[in-house]
Amino acid sequence: MMDFMQPVRDFLACATPPEWVSAAVLDVPLLLQDHANCEKKAASTAMNMLFRYNDREELQTELAQLAREELLHYEQVRDLMQKRGIGYRPVSAARYAQGMRQHVRTSEPGHLVDLMIIGAFVEARSCERFAAIAPHLDEDLKRFYTFLLRSEARHFQYYLGLASLYSPEPIEDRVAFFRDVERVLIETPDVEVRFHSGLPPVMAIQPTTEQAACLS
Repeated sequence: MMDFMQPVRDFLACATPPEWVSAAVLDVPLLLQDHANCEKKAASTAMNMLFRYNDREELQTELAQLAREELLHYEQVRDLMQKRGIGYRPVSAARYAQGMRQHVRTSEPGHLVDLMIIGAFVEARSCERFAAIAPHLDEDLKRFYTFLLRSEARHFQYYLGLASLYSPEPIEDRVAFFRDVERVLIETPDVEVRFHSGLPPVMAIQPTTEQAACLS
C-alpha cells in the first residue's frame, strides 16, 4: 500500500521528527484547523499561478486539477471538523512557507521554477506527515489521512515536473538547495505546532551555525 510513498521519502532530506508527531496529536482540533487553512492556501497558490502564468499550457492543465483537489480536501477537512463540533477559526501560519519563499529568485524563469520546486516540497512534506500521523489518530481520521496520501504524492510530482519543464537548465542544484532549507525548517526549533512546523518548542534543540544561516 505504501510503495508509492518511496519517491516522497527519497525527495525529502529528512523524516518528520517523532517529537513533532507526539506534540501534534495532543491538539487534534488545532491540527485540523491548520490543515484546513493549508488546503485553502494550496488552492489559492495554484489559482494565483494560473492567472500569473496563463500562457503556459501545461501549467494551466496541471494546476487547474490540483486547485480542484485542494479545495475538495478543504471541504473534507471542514466536514470532519463540523462532525466533531470544532468551529473554524484562523490560526497563525508556520514559518515554513516564508522560510522557503525568501530564497526565490526574482527574475523569470527562475522565479517560476523556484515556486514550482517549493510547491513540490510543500506537497511532499504534507504527504509524509499525513503518513506519519495517521497511525496515531482515531479510526475516522486515520482513514482520512491515509486516503489523502496518493493525491498529495501526485501533487508533488506535478510541481516537480513543471519545474523541469519550464527551467532552461537542469533543476537538480535548485532542488538540492531547497531540500537543505526545508530540512533545516523541519529539524530546528519552532514557536508553535503546525502541519509544517519544526521541532516543538519544549522539545527543541538549538540550531547549528549552518542551520541558523539557512533560516536567516
